[in-house]
Amino acid sequence: MRDRVKIFDTTLRDGEQSPGYSMNLDEKLRMAHQLARLGVDVIEAGFPIASPGDFESVRRVAEEVKGPIICGLARANSLDIDRCWEAVKIAERPRIHVFLATSDIHLKHKLRMTRDQALEEAVKGVKLARSFTQDVEFSAEDATRSDPDYLAEVFQAVIEAGATTLNVPDTVGYTFPLEYSKLIHFLKEKIPSSRQATISVHCHNDLGLSVANSLAAVQAGARQVECTINGIGERAGNASLEEIVMALKVREEALGLETGIETTQLYPASRLLAHITGIGVQPNKAIVGANAFAHESGIHQAGLLRSELTYSIMTPAQVGLTAHQYVMGKHSGRNAFREKLKAMGHELTPEQFESAFIKMKELADKKKRVFDEDIDAIVASLLTQGEERYSLEEIRIQSGTRMIPKATVILRVNGKRRMASAKGDGPVDAAFSAIRKLTKFKGTLSKFNINAVTGGTDAQGEVTVALEEKGKTVRGIGSHTDIVIASVKAFLVALNRLDSTSKRLHPQEGV
Repeated sequence: MRDRVKIFDTTLRDGEQSPGYSMNLDEKLRMAHQLARLGVDVIEAGFPIASPGDFESVRRVAEEVKGPIICGLARANSLDIDRCWEAVKIAERPRIHVFLATSDIHLKHKLRMTRDQALEEAVKGVKLARSFTQDVEFSAEDATRSDPDYLAEVFQAVIEAGATTLNVPDTVGYTFPLEYSKLIHFLKEKIPSSRQATISVHCHNDLGLSVANSLAAVQAGARQVECTINGIGERAGNASLEEIVMALKVREEALGLETGIETTQLYPASRLLAHITGIGVQPNKAIVGANAFAHESGIHQAGLLRSELTYSIMTPAQVGLTAHQYVMGKHSGRNAFREKLKAMGHELTPEQFESAFIKMKELADKKKRVFDEDIDAIVASLLTQGEERYSLEEIRIQSGTRMIPKATVILRVNGKRRMASAKGDGPVDAAFSAIRKLTKFKGTLSKFNINAVTGGTDAQGEVTVALEEKGKTVRGIGSHTDIVIASVKAFLVALNRLDSTSKRLHPQEGV
């Protein structure tokens, strides 16, 4: 019988707090439902004390998402913990995650506490959390730079106070795999009551070692891994969920370990996050990158034709990636389209389904083939719109080799029809200049990327933009067979997101 490794997903908390990855309420709910379909054991839905928006998103995830444990983060003080419980108490399986730093660096320079004071605060925090729920996790922030003996003392005390999970975070991505493995072994032996709690690990990727460190800890006896979709997170990111899961699956026989993850939902989860945030995955990203299953070498191709095992240790189907197939067209009906969406992991409301179906038909009239990626783009364009203060009604472009490009854009601004024209260096620049006139946007365009969703001259173009204004950075993504229209859509998605983004009351900090 294999041991079970719990997968604790913190995409909505540690991942979302990194610059440019913020999500609104609807986006967090969509991501949380996908995480539930993926089969994660724990969803860390946010940091409830951070802002009213964070509190409401955690509460809504707790209310609506069934299956996983729903967890909220709290510092070791009564205000945070009370607020956290208010947010998660409605969940089927609520958890309070209490954290406090234990390294001398943090105690001296951040908390201004002695070791004894920190231990006392940790115990008080865990006891308060335990008075609300039996599922309490304690994280010793900056554990890998803490004195091991003191760390063990704190962990023993919080177990006695009621903690059921002990997290040993590598908060700044400092440790090496062998060091981390030795630390986990040391804690298991040094803490008298270690068997009464699950040991968890939470690794950052500052040295590119987060996955390696997490796996080393698992081999040493840790049985919960905290990670994020696409490895997003503060600074260089967190351990990548898909890499952890597939490493455990591919080497299952050697490790004797398993997870409860439905691996065919890994690619849909990665794709959804990329569309929600407007930040794509690099092509060479393990498991979910565009090149993860691509083979150009003739020798490799020849070997694969004889046996997949020659140059591939997993199949695209295992992670939910299908080959390009002509599956939808202008003659396809609603039932077939509904089944296709279901197979691809998309869950839409009746109104969203109708909109997606109409867009698929419109695209089928323009293209010879409609691929899975086209459908992904259609759905993403619907789901990333959010609250629309600005929506596109019409765009007209005048451009040529002997004229200055000019764009006329007609928008709905708060429901009212507005029109403006502008010239620019190119049709996209002209269109953006017209939008600036209509929306009074004074910020900067810091990123503009174009990718083809599929091959061919009739492919949809997928445009990602990043806008910056008054210290806020937001991203938008748009797709269309006309790259100018795709660009305008992406710009408006970002503007709507910028308009709805609210500042947090407290800076997010955590493990």
